[in-house]
Amino acid sequence: MSKNSKAVVTFILGAAVGVAVGYFLNSDKKDEMVSKLRYQADKLKDKFRRKKEQFEEAVENELS
Repeated sequence: MSKNSKAVVTFILGAAVGVAVGYFLNSDKKDEMVSKLRYQADKLKDKFRRKKEQFEEAVENELS
């Protein structure tokens, strides 16, 4: 592939991503999707916190 054709493909791909992001930001589903992402992030934070506490307890028990 020549340098010019790679540039054209990259430009078209960038434009498509830009259009998709613009559509997402203007859609009515944005708030619903953001809400779902926040919910999933909160679940992951809780899971991480529990694993951290379990690890700390295991280290404390091992050192005692």
